[in-house]
Amino acid sequence: MYLPAHFKGEWTRHAAPLLRADPFASLISCDDKGLPFVTHLPLQLQDGISGQEGLNPVLLGHVARGNPHWRLLQTRPQAVVTFLGAHAYLSPQVYPDLVRVPTWNYLAVHCTVEATLIDEPEAKDALLKKLIGEHEPAYAAQWRALSPDYQRMMLAAMVGFELRVTAFECKLKLNQHRPEAHEATVNMYAGGTEDQRTLADWMLRLKAEKASGGGSAA
Repeated sequence: MYLPAHFKGEWTRHAAPLLRADPFASLISCDDKGLPFVTHLPLQLQDGISGQEGLNPVLLGHVARGNPHWRLLQTRPQAVVTFLGAHAYLSPQVYPDLVRVPTWNYLAVHCTVEATLIDEPEAKDALLKKLIGEHEPAYAAQWRALSPDYQRMMLAAMVGFELRVTAFECKLKLNQHRPEAHEATVNMYAGGTEDQRTLADWMLRLKAEKASGGGSAA
């Protein structure tokens, strides 16, 4: 994606928290015609994998067996995953002068991934238990109580995968290059929608990072 240096985020401090806060992603592969094939799905970032050099993060997920995307991953393991976090309109009213135009602020992460399919029943069951533990731990007992035949049927109807992140881009587009509007933007967003409040929190977070001498995103 287009990524000016002043909007560039880091993995550990920025991208990983965004993936955990907004895990709903777009998985993008090329089909046989060379066109993008997109599946919208939640992906779980594996804990304990930092994204430092030599340590590639892993995203866990699954699709219905009827979804041909898993076959694309089987033949073309490299794919792209995109995450879109909070986003909101920004009025030019935040600037001290009138020679300005509106813009749109947002948080986004793009990952290049290498897919490994998970289709063995025990491995898929382990994958599901990880996902249940992330999203609804209380459901684990209900899953275990289902009949073995029903569990086998559900597992057979899905294909799991691990997506190893080999490269990433994190864009924190929060008007960092317009410091004269920072305070007014935070004030405008702080009393707005949930997305606007999230953006205000990120603006303050990046400002604090800059004040402490760390980070390239602020």
